[in-house]
Amino acid sequence: TGPNPILIDHAHLEALEAAGAIERLPGRARGLRVIQSPPLMQADLPLAAVSDDAVRLPVLGQVAAGAPIGADIGSDQYLVLDRKLFSPTPDYLLKVQGDSMRDDGILDGDLVGVKRSSDARDGQTVVARIDGELTIKRLQRNARRLRLLPRNPEHAPIEIQRGQDFAIEGVYCGLVRRG
Repeated sequence: TGPNPILIDHAHLEALEAAGAIERLPGRARGLRVIQSPPLMQADLPLAAVSDDAVRLPVLGQVAAGAPIGADIGSDQYLVLDRKLFSPTPDYLLKVQGDSMRDDGILDGDLVGVKRSSDARDGQTVVARIDGELTIKRLQRNARRLRLLPRNPEHAPIEIQRGQDFAIEGVYCGLVRRG
């Protein structure tokens, strides 16, 4: 017995075809051709086209894997992905720019899933805001200091200074690498 089938009705197929995700092949039983996998969806895709096993995530901007950068929040792009790809289920996606996290398998151009959280445990990979700019790093905290550690020896750790504008925006949940 294989994986659970996804039940899609006629309206779902029309929505996927209108979004450019599939092409229906007339005259063939179950005649579908996937054009985009996973499909990049726009904000107006009906939520009815998303199954219970899928999650519709906004791509909100970029996050630095290197020196912190500003995020261009406000994208109208969405990805519909299997929710089993992540743990926990993220609230949004950010596109990675840079290579400071390469030894953890987070590469330039990847889309990282982020769960909104203002707190994280020592050793977790987090998206942090430093002086108004975002970065993704491994959190190191102890009684005396707070550091953000890259996972590439070519990059230096970021030492958070007392009084510096700093916030944890979310916790890394997994990634999507587009081919």
